[in-house]
Amino acid sequence: MALPPNISESEFATILSELAAVVGDEWVFSSDEDIALYRDSYSIEWGEEGERIASAAVAPTTVEQVQEIVRIANRYRFPLYPISTGRNLTYGGAAPNFTGSVVVDLKRMNRILEVNEERNFALVEPGVSYFELYEYIRERGLNVMLDIPDPGWGSPVGNSLDHGVGYTLGHYRDHFASHCGMEVVTAEGEIVRTGMGALPGSESWQDFHYGTGATIDGLFAQSNFGIVTKMGFWLMPLPESHLAGTVSVPEYQDLIPLVNEVNYLEDSMLIGHTRFSSPAAGPGFGGSPQVRQLMENGWPTISQAEDFVRAQDAPAWSVNLQFYGPEETVRGSWAAVQRRIRANIPGATFREGRFTTLPIPRDQEKDTPSKTSFGIPALEIFRITTRNQANNDDPPDGHADFFCMTPRAAQAVWDSSRIISECYMESGLPAPNTPFTPPSIFFPRIYTRVTGVDTWRDPVKNARSRELFARIVERCAENGFGTYRTNPTFQDQVIGTYSFNDNALLKFKEKLKDSIDPNGIISPGRYGIWPANMRNNRA
Repeated sequence: MALPPNISESEFATILSELAAVVGDEWVFSSDEDIALYRDSYSIEWGEEGERIASAAVAPTTVEQVQEIVRIANRYRFPLYPISTGRNLTYGGAAPNFTGSVVVDLKRMNRILEVNEERNFALVEPGVSYFELYEYIRERGLNVMLDIPDPGWGSPVGNSLDHGVGYTLGHYRDHFASHCGMEVVTAEGEIVRTGMGALPGSESWQDFHYGTGATIDGLFAQSNFGIVTKMGFWLMPLPESHLAGTVSVPEYQDLIPLVNEVNYLEDSMLIGHTRFSSPAAGPGFGGSPQVRQLMENGWPTISQAEDFVRAQDAPAWSVNLQFYGPEETVRGSWAAVQRRIRANIPGATFREGRFTTLPIPRDQEKDTPSKTSFGIPALEIFRITTRNQANNDDPPDGHADFFCMTPRAAQAVWDSSRIISECYMESGLPAPNTPFTPPSIFFPRIYTRVTGVDTWRDPVKNARSRELFARIVERCAENGFGTYRTNPTFQDQVIGTYSFNDNALLKFKEKLKDSIDPNGIISPGRYGIWPANMRNNRA
């Protein structure tokens, strides 16, 4: 058993008894079999000393029970680690950030408190999954659409608090940006409601972020300042229709004006999530054998990439665009896109895709492609980690994701691809990117270069993966590229790269931690925020 720090076995038995008195014996988990369910199945330190292991877990059903759990933790000074559903694979899953923590499993707090189709919002508890919220909406025929991450088995609350993203319009894709109002149990066991929720009798908690005075919602995302027990979200009114269209451009450096055009359309809120690709490079994660041959002598120059494209019978770049709204609106927007791009990119071609009237009938959901574009939760993303051609039918046991955040510019796309691939090549591994690897667009105003570093149940392989991941973090930071979330193993390193003015931002967070959680009971070390009693030994 992994005991909490400075707690004896007899004292821990007393703690478990007190927790059971709050939630019931059956909702305190401490057996080896139970604790195994709270391991990170994708751990990059599986079976090693550094793997993060819970001491126990407790599953409350009410905010009052959460308050009592926090008070017990303060009394005995042991760490808690709250999770919503614990499905955030590649970022720690259900495992705590610090070995010996008691996981506060909020999955039983799964009430959908309100979905309002006139004002387009939902208010939910942390145990509610996207699947459950979707079913609630469909069963009642409510005219709202969810924005869904991949996979859709997690919690809107947990996903939002870790800055998760989805696949529809930009102002809904950023899930924390589209939240409105939260209820939090502080480290001292008090209940705080943010925004208009702090005004007794207010009925606009899910309508207006701010209330009056300092806004504190952001303090509870990717942090350890409290336990969120309710959260509101703005929802998209169900559109009448959806139209997809694809724009293709012939030349390699046409990516420059194409990115500029897509930026204009996104910022004008004319399009939803976009997907770039390179038809000239061929399908698959690593491109065609011809692309790999091009890279045999190192990273190609722009001129070599241009010559390669001209030798192929395919466009250099394509981008799939999505339009939501009444039919006349989406068709008009698609016509405007063609007019703008035809005037600015010679040789651009256009292909109209599927037009869909919404909502999609229930009997057609299963066979609907790109379900997340229609707000339908799915698990199909796991296909990329099963046996396939990209992993030579020998899939790893998991992956630790590095999302390199880059400016929305073609040069940044190329530079980030090269930097990350050089890290792989220095480690003796095949480069994951080529000069034809397109950007991913989740957040509306920044691009992401997605890299999944393989994780294993083999400590030798995992050691190599940790070295590779650390190198990627360091090299990207040296070139001004950061990531927006990361695996717990690398959180201290990643936070250390945000070091402006002698780490002034982290020092500010530490001052907050010391003030509002003086005993350091909530998620010590999460995203580099260590309590004072652990700060000198954070390694």
